[in-house]
Amino acid sequence: MTQTYPADASRATVVEFAQQRRKVLFVTSEMSDYIQAGGLGEVSAALPRALRASCDVRVLIPGYPQVLRAHAAMEHVANLPAAGDIPACAIARVTTADDLVVYVIICPQLYQREGSPYTDAQNREWADSDTRFARLSLAAADIACGFGESGWVPDNLHLNDWPTALAAGYVDWRGAHVPTLLTIHNLAYQGAFDPARLDALNIPASAYSMHGVECYGKLSFLKAGIYYASQLTTVSSTYAREITTPELGCGLHGLLEERSRQGRLTGILNGIDESWDMRHASSEAGEMEPSAWKGRHADFVRGAFGLALSRGPLFAIISRLVHQKGVDLAIEAAENIVAQGGQLVVTGQGEPRLEQGIRELAARHKGAVGARIGFDASEARSMFAGSDFLLMPSRFEPCGLSQMYAQKFGSLPIAHRTGGLADTIEDGETGFLFRGPTTGGLNGAIQRAFEAFTSRGRFASMRRAAMSMRFGWDRSAQRYTEVYGFAKAG
Repeated sequence: MTQTYPADASRATVVEFAQQRRKVLFVTSEMSDYIQAGGLGEVSAALPRALRASCDVRVLIPGYPQVLRAHAAMEHVANLPAAGDIPACAIARVTTADDLVVYVIICPQLYQREGSPYTDAQNREWADSDTRFARLSLAAADIACGFGESGWVPDNLHLNDWPTALAAGYVDWRGAHVPTLLTIHNLAYQGAFDPARLDALNIPASAYSMHGVECYGKLSFLKAGIYYASQLTTVSSTYAREITTPELGCGLHGLLEERSRQGRLTGILNGIDESWDMRHASSEAGEMEPSAWKGRHADFVRGAFGLALSRGPLFAIISRLVHQKGVDLAIEAAENIVAQGGQLVVTGQGEPRLEQGIRELAARHKGAVGARIGFDASEARSMFAGSDFLLMPSRFEPCGLSQMYAQKFGSLPIAHRTGGLADTIEDGETGFLFRGPTTGGLNGAIQRAFEAFTSRGRFASMRRAAMSMRFGWDRSAQRYTEVYGFAKAG
């Protein structure tokens, strides 16, 4: 992103502006430029770039093989010492093609392994996950304390989810005066470990209490972040309210309610980039009228998934196949879809029992249900473009991105009224919401979708309204910049 200045700005003015910009270290365990396990990877690629309009933002990420392969040359900028069982590491600097600075933690014994950030090639959690992410968190704290690249010390640390949350504790235990912001992308993942690991992870014994890192007899990285961070954000306004309740607070609702009362918990909705806007992605959709192109994409998807040609509605599931996403509800509701002449295509992977349930559903309804266990980004984009409706009956959904993608491609989401789904779907106008994560609730919303589909004028109007929704990152970046400004250390 190129920063613009007044036409008469002198070079001195430009330099002064650059020096005044807030310096932010964005700390993440995944980034879609290199490696991605979920929505955090996309956020970590998009949000720092959107923040560059107002901040000098740089990213810190572990040196996974995918990161090292992407950059033939790296500039060594710092060495960081060992602490407890956390090994020493080096910090290297690289720059992406669009000039985003990324700091890479070089620690081969922890990171140079094939797999995801969290699991090995057999989908087993890394046995040393606590050390892997303590190293990431400690490196962030070291850089915040001035031990990173010479001449660059962040004004704010922006942490993301449990793998980075311990950094807020390391900063506090050192008495450093650097404000920390922790974004909770999904409260259900908390990074809980054996408290016997305190010394190994360089955590003071005094921190193991309810006023610190202890959570129900475990050492919790996320609890540490929630307790010690200067400010907390989560990825939608509704989810920020939901996590202060016993139902969705995952055992941390009391502390989160307290943080909310203190004005230290803010909901900031995620965004999506312009590549998901059909006006930018395809010249054929320049006037936002899907009738000219939607059928062609639908026929392609039907062919790819072995479905019969049909004039009925095409539903899609593009999701991790896990309990949180309500996939079991969708499997049950699929019988209703097929009975009414609809078709369903599914892509995703996750829990074995749900993968098997999807396979069995497709086997029962050959020609009407097609499934692909796995994930291909290009195929997923075709499914958004070709489907009429997206099923998203998540039991909880902090933000969600798929419902935004779907709307920009004229696919109307059918979703449980929770979290970011409630904040991004206009019920009856750009999609269909239902209350309570039940098969009955989902079937009711599906029935409303069928009724809209048979009313061609209304259906076309809803599609146009969905494609007109604005989900850009600019407003989100502005909100984050505001939170950086009022975050206070200590």
